[in-house]
Amino acid sequence: MDHYSFWSVLPPVLAIFFAIKTRQVFVSLLFGIWLGWVILVGGNLLEGTTATVQALVDVFKDPGNTRTIMFSSLVGALIAFIQRSGGVDGFVNHINKILSKVENKKAGRSRVVVQLMAWATGTLIFVESSINALTVGSVYRPVFDKLKIPREKLAYIADSISAPTCILIPLNAWGAYIMGLIVAQGFDNPFGILIGAFPLNFYPMLAMIMVVTIILTQKDFGPMKKAELRARKEGKVLRDGATPLISSDVIAMKKKDGVQARARNMIIPIGVMVGMMPLMLIYTGWTEVAGISEMPWYRQIYSAIGSGSGSTSVLYSVLIAITTGSVLYISQKIFDFKETIDLIFKGISGLIPLALLMMLAFAIGNVCRELGTGIYIAELSKEWLSPNYVPVIIFIVASFIAFSTGTSWGTFAIMIAIGVPMAQALDANIYLTIAAALGGGVFGDHCSPISDTTIISSMASASDHIDHVKTQLPYALAAGVITAVLYLVLGFVLH
Repeated sequence: MDHYSFWSVLPPVLAIFFAIKTRQVFVSLLFGIWLGWVILVGGNLLEGTTATVQALVDVFKDPGNTRTIMFSSLVGALIAFIQRSGGVDGFVNHINKILSKVENKKAGRSRVVVQLMAWATGTLIFVESSINALTVGSVYRPVFDKLKIPREKLAYIADSISAPTCILIPLNAWGAYIMGLIVAQGFDNPFGILIGAFPLNFYPMLAMIMVVTIILTQKDFGPMKKAELRARKEGKVLRDGATPLISSDVIAMKKKDGVQARARNMIIPIGVMVGMMPLMLIYTGWTEVAGISEMPWYRQIYSAIGSGSGSTSVLYSVLIAITTGSVLYISQKIFDFKETIDLIFKGISGLIPLALLMMLAFAIGNVCRELGTGIYIAELSKEWLSPNYVPVIIFIVASFIAFSTGTSWGTFAIMIAIGVPMAQALDANIYLTIAAALGGGVFGDHCSPISDTTIISSMASASDHIDHVKTQLPYALAAGVITAVLYLVLGFVLH
């Protein structure tokens, strides 16, 4: 059996429902994993429980999962470094000077300008979605706090420009992965197909436009409006009772006494982490293109970036950034060797909850694959399809799969493999179908509380994770509904 029919959908849907309803995301995910394994073993509760424990252990059998969890923990050391060294204070001082000039020209514009700066920063970091969200959240959090902008808004900005930027500027592992899926469908010119689908990939564009629109108009709606009113009137960047997805010891870490605040103590380590990402992608992917003498050097570099390991590159990048920071701070006599090591461990310990959440997210993704959740949803969709409706149905189904499983890449693999043959058989528009599969994957992933980018956005912004999901959801849904309507109309126009 390829799937467990209705039962294959139950665990992820219930896990997401309970996470949003109870705000207990750890318990809800664990329940979803347990329920999935109980179904897989035929309803035996004891066997299902032991299988659940083994499934959590088995998460670490996948090197990519292990590297991602390690990276998520090590980021805490980098955050602790840049705060304790006075790097954040120095950067905030520079931002404040810019904002003072803006405020002198027009009162009340500082909040708008700093949010636009965060958006622009994220847009420039298109090499990897995790690095994107991490940089925006960790760098701008102190400035947002000072201006009393809610943490939920920062998490929304970071999340809404991470995956959309990476998929719209596919000079990274995203582009290579998608082209590999296109090649698997028998196309000889995957780059041409990707370029043809690019202008039709509406959701990422609308998501990024939505952020700018909300910032410029200052017209929030839904739960985000309540968060904004709370921050403006009460000065609270988090609601009472919120649990930030990072240890308060790391969030509240102050500059070491007697240390001069220097922006370079933050900019250099963060810059190294971001800059090393494409270099590490080239390094990890070089063996795939080495020796292809007929390929021009620039094509070799691009191919190497596309073939590189994203999880390995991210891990290497953050390790090199931590090493760079250690040398930088010891050379300035800000910390001695013992202080440096203690700070690394303190930062890592602050992000243990994130590492646990990532482990649970990977585990529920694995159980969904065992249950055949994506295959079942995709098979159901076949009954609805006609040529004109192919793009919008592909978008909706891809959205649901990504939302339920928390992975856009896994959704791409399922929906391109199913959508392209369907489009060919039914004579639907191939470019529109591929764009719908990609956009639906990003949309569902964007809304999902078990998505790694959603989790990392909450972590980097030190936001309550469920608060981030609930405040972001109306904006994502608005862009998603507009996208679905566009695919419905264009399914007839471009048929």
